[in-house]
Amino acid sequence: MKQEQLDRINELASKKKSTGLTADETEEQKQLYRLFIDEIKGQVKTQLDQAGYNSKPQS
Repeated sequence: MKQEQLDRINELASKKKSTGLTADETEEQKQLYRLFIDEIKGQVKTQLDQAGYNSKPQS
């Protein structure tokens, strides 16, 4: 995720607390949060794969 995107997430979060967001800003915030969450999930999955963790139960 680019630094500009992280900065925008923080900007929108701050604005939401102070004055509220427009409908367009709310949608933009949702999209940015989704990108952020997906990236974090990918990082966690990579770390678990590298550690040899297998999420499938062994029979």
